Amino acid sequence: MVLHAPGTPLRLESREVPEPEDYQVLVRVRACGVCRTDLHLVDGDLPDPRLPVVPGHQIVGEIVATGGRVQEIVAGERVGVPWLGWTCGACRFCLSGRENLCDRALFMGYQLDGGYAEYALADARFCFRLSPEYPDLQAAPLLCAGLIGFRTLRLAGDPERVGIYGFGAAAHIVTQVAAWEGRHVYAFTRPGDEAGQQFARDLGAVWAGGSDALPPEALDAALIFAPVGSLVPAALRAVARGGTVVCGGIHMSTIPAFSYELLWGERILRSVANLTRQDGEEFLALAPRIPVRTTIQEYRLTEANSALNDLRSGRVRGAAVLVP
Repeated sequence: MVLHAPGTPLRLESREVPEPEDYQVLVRVRACGVCRTDLHLVDGDLPDPRLPVVPGHQIVGEIVATGGRVQEIVAGERVGVPWLGWTCGACRFCLSGRENLCDRALFMGYQLDGGYAEYALADARFCFRLSPEYPDLQAAPLLCAGLIGFRTLRLAGDPERVGIYGFGAAAHIVTQVAAWEGRHVYAFTRPGDEAGQQFARDLGAVWAGGSDALPPEALDAALIFAPVGSLVPAALRAVARGGTVVCGGIHMSTIPAFSYELLWGERILRSVANLTRQDGEEFLALAPRIPVRTTIQEYRLTEANSALNDLRSGRVRGAAVLVP
């Protein structure tokens, strides 16, 4: 399923199966999660995509061929392929353990063809082995919703009371992680979304309400996953002095002006950019210990446009996953 121009539906196309170069592997896709970043790509919110491009960066599949210089993984292994698809390994960010900020990074389903397909090429360095405890469909959301949610929580410090704004794929995973760690989770959904609030409570939230409400007690941190700029001052208002607000998305609508009083008191406002391989290794080792359970809605590959529309309108509970 191929994007030719932002704002247009994906097109079904037939292509030759690609051959891996020296450091690449060819993956037969078994499942690919549908991420809000894919929606931003299709809607034209992200700058300078490589067009035409095959979206998708939560890929679960089997390696069927390897490039001549790949040694760490072999054909027949099941792997997951995330958003970060390639880094230079030589810039100041890569050399300081911050490859997520690489000057020349390339991303799956954005500058590199992704997993809305039967086959995908991937850099062997950015393929993760997956626990056999997770079937293909349930594993797919771990590769972005899970990884970005995990990094977002870690950048919040060590909060006892943590708020989560935007209760979608990432939130439904990170809630389980935070609750397992003994944190008190406060979930904020679209106002009036009683089903979403009950879903949050079922996953371990101690309180759930609309994003226009204040929690019953001040928060130590707030994580924002919805791409809504007005949630930033709302979250700052909800955190106590010294609290942290972390924006977990790659795109957000304009943040409205707000009084300095909301930031004052050593509150911290920061963003999350991409992920590192260390994030992947740590989270994918932790997830089966908790264990994290993913809620998914399955779509055929040819239904990718329907999955994106359902995500756009808030009809997906948990995570949408495409199956070739």
